[in-house]
Amino acid sequence: MAGSTRVPATEITGAYGALVTTISRRVLGQVPDAVGVMWHHPRVLRDSMGFGRKVDSWDRLDRSLATFAAMAAAGTIGCGFCLDLHHFLSRDRGLDETKVREVPRWRESTVFTPLERRVMEYAEAMSQTPPAVTDEMSAALLAELGAPALVELTARIGAMNMTARGNVALGIRSQEFAASCGLPPLAAPSS
Repeated sequence: MAGSTRVPATEITGAYGALVTTISRRVLGQVPDAVGVMWHHPRVLRDSMGFGRKVDSWDRLDRSLATFAAMAAAGTIGCGFCLDLHHFLSRDRGLDETKVREVPRWRESTVFTPLERRVMEYAEAMSQTPPAVTDEMSAALLAELGAPALVELTARIGAMNMTARGNVALGIRSQEFAASCGLPPLAAPSS
């Protein structure tokens, strides 16, 4: 994938750059092209990573639901990098690999519960331009999840929209992290 981004990656330098590359290699087995692209403005990269860690620390929403929502939003936007990264990270988080693999085709899949389907429907609706969330969607999720979890779900989807739309705009694509650790490929996306 090197050279396929709209902003060419630059050399990652300095002490902070060494830390970022070390962590990337430890967690992902490689340094993503995205890091080289974002390295043009290290502060944006650092702050984005810090915000991502904060989002990941929220705990009012079930971890599986959070992952399914993020992946559904990423799929709606078309961010292969985000889908692949969440698929890869789901293994370390102990999530159901069969379900994670089916998120891109959740409407046709039979593995999801009604609540999981409502969460992914909400994520897709939030990720439309303009957003297509209805009062009925929100009310159903509020009744099942409670206000704190619905607020978190909404914020997580919003954060994924920011990341995914930025990645797509910059031409950052999947680097097949999931394949590098032996995970089966993601299901073909829904049409």
